[in-house]
Amino acid sequence: MTLIAELMVALPVVLAVYSYVAYPAVLWFLAHGRPNTLVTDETDYQPSISIVVPAYNEETQIAGAIEALLAQDYPHDKMQILILSDASTDATDRIVSSYADRGVELMRMPKRSGKTAMENAACRLLRGDIIVNSDASIRLHPNTTRKLIEQLSDPSIGVASGRDVSVSVGRPQANATEARYVNYEMRLRALETQAGGIVGASGCCYAIRADLHRLPIPPDLSRDFSAALTARAHGFRAVSVDDAIAFVPRTQTLRREYARKVRTIARGMETLLGVAHMLDPMRYGAFSWRLISHKVCRWLVPLAGVPALIGLLFLASTHLWARLALITLVVLGSVAAFGALWPPSRPMPRLLSFISFGVAANVAVIHAVCRLVYAGDDKIWEPTRREAIVAAP
Repeated sequence: MTLIAELMVALPVVLAVYSYVAYPAVLWFLAHGRPNTLVTDETDYQPSISIVVPAYNEETQIAGAIEALLAQDYPHDKMQILILSDASTDATDRIVSSYADRGVELMRMPKRSGKTAMENAACRLLRGDIIVNSDASIRLHPNTTRKLIEQLSDPSIGVASGRDVSVSVGRPQANATEARYVNYEMRLRALETQAGGIVGASGCCYAIRADLHRLPIPPDLSRDFSAALTARAHGFRAVSVDDAIAFVPRTQTLRREYARKVRTIARGMETLLGVAHMLDPMRYGAFSWRLISHKVCRWLVPLAGVPALIGLLFLASTHLWARLALITLVVLGSVAAFGALWPPSRPMPRLLSFISFGVAANVAVIHAVCRLVYAGDDKIWEPTRREAIVAAP
């Protein structure tokens, strides 16, 4: 029984080390043994594109998003900008309509339907050969669209994802650990690209071939996650493009970031359950390995922590290290709770931010599983509310 308890305790540790250290190290080894397969030179490839931005009550954000899209370094006669309003009740629709003379189009849903349902409904209106998906709170660098489209000149690439850059609006130290995590994630996607392809596109900005985008997606699933899966299922690669920058306003509080993570993880899990066959390495080879390593193993870390806690309680009566581990967990949990209550107006100390973010990210996985099992995933989309970027950095 003692051995079983020790194995229960060891499992989340092994998973964490593999997911966050060993997996990136293996990717680095594989990537540095291969030539760069991305398009590195400017091309004359300029297909028609449709830029799609879902929005719900984004009156403080939508004008800035549209201005950033109109400033894209891409032929405007080949660019359609379509804003999707999820039955907004504020001034969003009026603001979008004021750009009609500059070619910006509006599609309004008659009732709240959710992001994926809007995107499904909008497919009939899209005229571009390539679809660029973004978000109302995101600001694209003027070169971003062109850099994404350049990669799709390669017929083997079906999805090109942008590089998220986390920026603070107003308070430089707000949720600083989020920026470090985003940087880590972007470096990992760059390695996956060199090693064969990414397993999930950035919801902030990605481009996809229109034929792939038009394939139906259930309205309660995540289209940005499924984009890379759909591409691989149809024989294409999905890649991350470092030069295609999307400036992402940092969430101002840990509680808001936690809520975003719960929603995102729950939808991601449900999306993966719908294509569970893609976890079969006999059918999808190295892609399945990357998918399991990047997504499944990360989700299993906190889930394996539940039986590990039971194992620690069992071992605590006879093992000093188990008692110390329990005390450490209590301390970390207390610190994270303190961080969740930290006043937004005050900069959070770096160590407190790191611990709070790490604990919250793992607890969010457990919360997401509970939501899926007992309550079902959110059927009505609620966008993450971020501070508006006045001008892209």
